[in-house]
Amino acid sequence: MCMIGSGEAMRYAPSGISRLGFKRCEGKVDFAQVTDASHCRIPLIRCGFLTIQSARRLTSRETVAKSMQSEAFVSFNGVQKTYDGEHLVVRDLNLDIGRGEFLTLLGPSGSGKTTSLMMLAGFETATRGEIFLDGRPINRLPPEHRDIGMVFQSYALFPHMTVAENVAFPLAARKMSRGDISQRVTRALDMIGLNGFAHRRPAQLSGGQQQRVAVARALVFAPKLVLMDEPLSALDKQLREQMKFEIKRLHKELGITIVYVTHDQSEALTMSDRVAVFHEGRIAQLDTPAGLYERPTDPFVAQFIGENNRMLGELVAVGPNECTAQCNGTLIKALPIGVQRVGEKTLLSVRPERVTLSTSGAQRDNEVEARIEEIVYLGDHVRVRTSACGSDEFVIKVPNSATWQTELQEQQTIRVSWNTTDCRALSLTS
Repeated sequence: MCMIGSGEAMRYAPSGISRLGFKRCEGKVDFAQVTDASHCRIPLIRCGFLTIQSARRLTSRETVAKSMQSEAFVSFNGVQKTYDGEHLVVRDLNLDIGRGEFLTLLGPSGSGKTTSLMMLAGFETATRGEIFLDGRPINRLPPEHRDIGMVFQSYALFPHMTVAENVAFPLAARKMSRGDISQRVTRALDMIGLNGFAHRRPAQLSGGQQQRVAVARALVFAPKLVLMDEPLSALDKQLREQMKFEIKRLHKELGITIVYVTHDQSEALTMSDRVAVFHEGRIAQLDTPAGLYERPTDPFVAQFIGENNRMLGELVAVGPNECTAQCNGTLIKALPIGVQRVGEKTLLSVRPERVTLSTSGAQRDNEVEARIEEIVYLGDHVRVRTSACGSDEFVIKVPNSATWQTELQEQQTIRVSWNTTDCRALSLTS
């Protein structure tokens, strides 16, 4: 027998979730019992529905934006996690997430991002520290009492149920009336563009359609928070692109708070309000997508987010707004980020699109000699890999033009340049 815990009566505000057509409900919700053993093959908690709690009223996007700035909806306070008592998977995690925010936890495998999500969901327990949801400590609160929706990579759809039955399941478990269930399911399917698929079974859907059903089921009961654990990783490239914008659209329309886990930086940059880049159990940098890409403050972030030219150097001059480093015998001017003294080792970082071919009359702060090693045509631009500044992986993205084939040849020596403001001198000791 599977059981779903009861919770408080639910109050829904149409301003934030009008597309789902939620109505005010009164009274208590009894325990829902599922006696059919076939219903227990997939844990109910993974189906994207948890105990009903009081839902706070969602207002306009302006109010949500103000709340994001002034109020932490989710807080990790000094959270640590270890499985063996010796090695920390998550180290002193301090993170505030605003109400209505789309926050992505981004990082390579083993960086601690998924463990952090699982602790928030209640599937893992924190070794130290406290997690708060809407001002309430939840470390000792069972997952089914947290009012959190889940979307997993595996979809976790019931294969013996139709699309409509899958979406309706969390509502039926709460013993809602047939009329309310039918109305909500219809509007939820309309929201994800699958109204004509209500009577199909999961096996008759594409991967993208199955993922949309999983999203609808996680949203249909209006949870306080929705967690998504690499939900697009099983889809092909075209479907991933489509679903990225679908999830982003739903977030904007419903004003819900989403915490999203991925190792795909394009997903993080495309969908998020802010991104927390995890590295070795810590947040290396927390910033907007543009901030992470344009202004990395950590060597790992500079390497992990997008393509970057990295050059090791030694500082010969340091000022408040500009520094100079010697790199393979060449002096390079850059913005000082965390570096402090002459003689300090630094990692110089400059994006390939910020580097240009030097032409007569063009004056830029830094200019070096480079030898072309490889030319790759990519349609809208040409990727030119060169040897420069002691690296044979110095890349330039040259915009496509009618003359590039005559101007660029492999083994040719050229001059390339970039501005001080486009180059960052990062500390190697932070």
